[in-house]
Amino acid sequence: MKTIRIGTGAGFSGDRIEPAVELAERGEIDYLVFECLAERTIALAQQAKMRDPSAGFDPLLERRMRAVLAICQEKGIRIISNMGAANPVAAAKCTIDIARELGLTGLRVAAVQGDDVLDVLASDTFFIDEADCVLGDFEKQVVSANAYLGAGGIVDALAAGADVILTGRAADPSMFLAPQIFEFGWKMDDWTKLGRGTLVGHLLECGGQITGGYFADPGIKDVADLAHLGFPIAEVGEDGNAVITKLSGTGGCVTEATCKEQLLYEVHDPKRYIQPDVIADFSAVKIAEIGPDRVAISGGNGLPKTGSLKVSIGYVDSCVGEGQISYAGPGAVARGRLALDILHQRLELANIPSQEIRGELIGVNSVVPESTTPRDDPAEVRLRFVVRTNDLASAARIGEEVESLYLNGPAGGGGVTKSTREIVAIVSGLLGEEHLKTYFEMMEA
Repeated sequence: MKTIRIGTGAGFSGDRIEPAVELAERGEIDYLVFECLAERTIALAQQAKMRDPSAGFDPLLERRMRAVLAICQEKGIRIISNMGAANPVAAAKCTIDIARELGLTGLRVAAVQGDDVLDVLASDTFFIDEADCVLGDFEKQVVSANAYLGAGGIVDALAAGADVILTGRAADPSMFLAPQIFEFGWKMDDWTKLGRGTLVGHLLECGGQITGGYFADPGIKDVADLAHLGFPIAEVGEDGNAVITKLSGTGGCVTEATCKEQLLYEVHDPKRYIQPDVIADFSAVKIAEIGPDRVAISGGNGLPKTGSLKVSIGYVDSCVGEGQISYAGPGAVARGRLALDILHQRLELANIPSQEIRGELIGVNSVVPESTTPRDDPAEVRLRFVVRTNDLASAARIGEEVESLYLNGPAGGGGVTKSTREIVAIVSGLLGEEHLKTYFEMMEA
């Protein structure tokens, strides 16, 4: 039975690059998939593209490609990634430029497009679930609308001979499902195999999370050599069942527990994990350790897809101003509380408009309720004061007020930081897949 090996090169935009290089250098994989696009990331990328038409793709794309491109071409490893974000064509051109700088020839790079549906949505009929209204009645400034594409466009690009495929908004598991469809010749209505392939994609999509990252809890769940954490590999058979493993000699672990935690991650209903290609059914999945850092995954299933695609709509929600200051020594908590009281009063005195206010002492009540923290006062606290407001000018006033505590507040404050930022938020709705056209543009070095 034919087997292919798919490795994860990244589980989020800011992920480490070294494990991906190690996967490429060892040459024990056929595909290297970089999953780098979160919910809000593409809306932020659309804003960047508005400011500069040549921008809008993942900021680490250049570093990643410089690190792995030549190695992957030498070893015949094909790269798939959503690092194209809001601008897959510019990402592909950047990759081609890097290839030429590195002296690579014959490298084919495909930019898969079709996810940008802002011009496709009907303002009078497209319904936004969270806002309970149609798009035309939405009162915020919309900056992006991107549908979650399935594996089809990536499969087409693979069939056309692409060595590197860069997409925009694609469903995370679909990037891992596509090479399975291509290599094994699965039909796009073989729901069982598509469900199993989606299961593999779901297990791989978060990278180091299944090899012990975001898993370790000293004394409870110990993980060796996290500093050298290896990223996962799936050895997938033609039937869609797989073995999850990692490179020998790398840190971390692949166990029944790490696989189960990742299996449950962000799954709303194990029987109906709705994806663009299939409704995956994880309810009968079997997970078994078959050797050190080798876990067999079987029993996945699938149901016919819905025919609708999730659309994430990015909009400008508000602006946030933030300031932080530290207090240490005896009475640190009391001084921090006094400082928060002063800030609340000065916010009102200065008549700074606010939609939401959050004042907290990190180490006392910033994450869990104060009643659950130890009774003894900590020796140091970090005050954080955040206000959501309408404009950046008002937001900037927040950090200024925190900074003024140096000489206008409790004793012993220090280490002030301040920042302002525009908040891009996300709402969503459903769009029939018949309204989309997925296509790719091929470039060659």
